[in-house]
Amino acid sequence: METSELESKVQKLETGLAVQEAAMAGAQATQAAAQAGMTSTFAATQSGTWAVMTAGSAALIIGIFLGIAIAKD
Repeated sequence: METSELESKVQKLETGLAVQEAAMAGAQATQAAAQAGMTSTFAATQSGTWAVMTAGSAALIIGIFLGIAIAKD
């Protein structure tokens, strides 16, 4: 095999390896973005749940006091 053929094969292998590394880096970036999205979705869900629970508790307490006030009349 000639030197130029070996150089050509090495260059093709290097190019293939670079493409593979870039694809793996892209996959890792996609996975990281998906994880970040899931984390923010979970945090938003938790915030919404607590907001609903707080509002419900406040409404219950107000309802109890209104009920007591009405019952006294």
